[in-house]
Amino acid sequence: MSESHTFQAEPAQLLLVEDNPGDVRLTKEAFEQGQIETDLHVVSDGNEALSFLSRDGEYTDVPRPDLVLLDLNLPGKDGENVLEELKDDPTLRSIPVIVLTSSSADEDIASSYERHANAYLTKPVDPDEFSQTVRAFEQFWFSVVRLPPEEESS
Repeated sequence: MSESHTFQAEPAQLLLVEDNPGDVRLTKEAFEQGQIETDLHVVSDGNEALSFLSRDGEYTDVPRPDLVLLDLNLPGKDGENVLEELKDDPTLRSIPVIVLTSSSADEDIASSYERHANAYLTKPVDPDEFSQTVRAFEQFWFSVVRLPPEEESS
């Protein structure tokens, strides 16, 4: 097993929190073209994201995500609030959260890291650049980084 990506036995579980259908489509296409097998789950607002992560309501049988891709500009509960609530929850805080948003504002970047985001990516406008960004993200987070194991709930 000399190649680093061969240790992954099961598909990576990703939660994409994104309300823009075009960005959802671009993200799905980029992961389909990638080399890592992923199951991409999509929710379109902050309240849905927290329900998914807490496995509440219609989400009782969903897998725990290995990683969350979080847009900041969401209807209802925005991404900053989702990030803050997720990182305040001891059962969820170990899940890496990557902010993937159109904002390149310094205050959004600083605020995201203050709320313990694991990384901040600005979405490129160009679809090819967007796809390259997602593939670079995928390569790094699923071939290089060691993700935390799922904690058993007591």
